[in-house]
Amino acid sequence: MGISHGMADGADGVAEVVIDVPPVNALDVKSWFDLADTVRELGASDAVRVVIVAAEGRGFCAGVDIKEIQREGSTALVGVNRGCAAAFAAVYECEVPVISAVQGFCLGGGIGIVGNSDVIVASTDATFGLPEVDRGALGAATHLARLVPQHKMRAMMYTSATATAEELHHFGSVLHVVPPSELRATAREVAAQIAAKNPTVIRRAKESLNGIDPVDVKRSYRFEQGFTFELNLSDVSDEARQAFIDKGGSGQGG
Repeated sequence: MGISHGMADGADGVAEVVIDVPPVNALDVKSWFDLADTVRELGASDAVRVVIVAAEGRGFCAGVDIKEIQREGSTALVGVNRGCAAAFAAVYECEVPVISAVQGFCLGGGIGIVGNSDVIVASTDATFGLPEVDRGALGAATHLARLVPQHKMRAMMYTSATATAEELHHFGSVLHVVPPSELRATAREVAAQIAAKNPTVIRRAKESLNGIDPVDVKRSYRFEQGFTFELNLSDVSDEARQAFIDKGGSGQGG
């Protein structure tokens, strides 16, 4: 359990990073940094041409481990915010293309991972959302804005509504929507197409595409995080998180 990685079977140059943190893939501080370190290490390897980020369980990622924040207070809050920033940046800056294979729920920090990926494939049951305002936090609108149009993003932020994989496919941010049983294989098929290209050209393509992005995703996300800290200086965030935990929740944030 945790963050694991390895080379995909039968796919030269394709590495897989797998999130496996039961019950809902809500990541604690260590797991966010582990994810960041793993993605950066793979991207720096000459043997790797594409990285797939996938997950075990019924959902891709439920965001941060809210129970850890409630248990450890500001230490965990600072840690998880830095960990999220590190993981999102690692995906964005990975020297090779990153493909996210998304099933079930993708919430909070999961949006940060997926929104910074180069390619997204999703299963028919996948949903995407930022329930941050319900947890007394903000963040990852930077990444949601890369998945849906501006006003859709704002409505989703204010209402905590989710969008389906089909909606994101319609917007053009999800490449393929497939049955859950075909998700990982589809991600590998796309990865194999990229891995078959000249690796030097693909690495330069990734670097050049990042260079022409209209938004600096790292600075934009850190700006958002400042408002999360502001909210945490009042009682509103603590009360919202505790109410969520009292209802049996364990994740959904970023």
